[in-house]
Amino acid sequence: MDKQRLRKLLIGDFTWKRMLKSLVFIYTLFAVYVYFRADSMIFMPQPSSYEDTKDTLKLKIRENQQISAVYLPNPTAKYTILYIHGNAEDLGDIQEILAKIRDLGFSVFAYDYRGYGTSEGTPTENSAYEDIDTAYNYLTEDLKIKPDKIIVFGRSVGGGSAVDLAARKPIAGLIIESTFTSAFRVVVPFPILPFDKFTNFDKIKKVKSPVLVMHGKLDEVIPFEHGEKLFAAATTPKRYLWLETANHNDFFDVAGEKYGQTLHEFADLVSKNLSP
Repeated sequence: MDKQRLRKLLIGDFTWKRMLKSLVFIYTLFAVYVYFRADSMIFMPQPSSYEDTKDTLKLKIRENQQISAVYLPNPTAKYTILYIHGNAEDLGDIQEILAKIRDLGFSVFAYDYRGYGTSEGTPTENSAYEDIDTAYNYLTEDLKIKPDKIIVFGRSVGGGSAVDLAARKPIAGLIIESTFTSAFRVVVPFPILPFDKFTNFDKIKKVKSPVLVMHGKLDEVIPFEHGEKLFAAATTPKRYLWLETANHNDFFDVAGEKYGQTLHEFADLVSKNLSP
């Protein structure tokens, strides 16, 4: 049997129609895989870096599930920052930065997503939106903090929850640090699937409060262009802080005094925006 007859027997006749069907089949399998696996690829909870103490708050998310949170009040603060942390970290990892933000003159409230730290449950995009709603409701209903006194601050993947809340709920201002335009755009710079996760670029256009976008130009995880695009899409009033030598996980340290200065200037902008 010659090679041509053997090839025909094994794979059949080549046709463009057959090739197109094969490509459609492969694309469909890929899309289905990503659709069901995306959340587990986005969220990467690590073993908890802390243990619950008397200061650890427990917010009910379901009948038998709770997420962990901390509240650092500042009696002189005009605004409360609702802080949503990045991936592969939890409340224990960020306690130092939370304390520093409190010392800058803000009250601070932060929580762990489901599956992070000592929070129960499994993290997904939808559960992340539910978690921030739970935190927001705790601030406004239990702590009696008015929405116009809440500044929502999302870092990295936390920006997805922050932008979503800011597009739906009344708040005083929105801060995003090292955040992406959407989750899939971090991997592929153009759309290849009919769906995406954390579509921040579209949602930030709906935010009516002042916006501060912060990003390091050497960010190796979420390229700087994501910050630029989010800033361009946001409506005014808006501000930005670009750092030439900051990467994804050292923005606070590289910024130094400029970090606090920028937060204070943004708080002033928020106050002016709220003035009648």
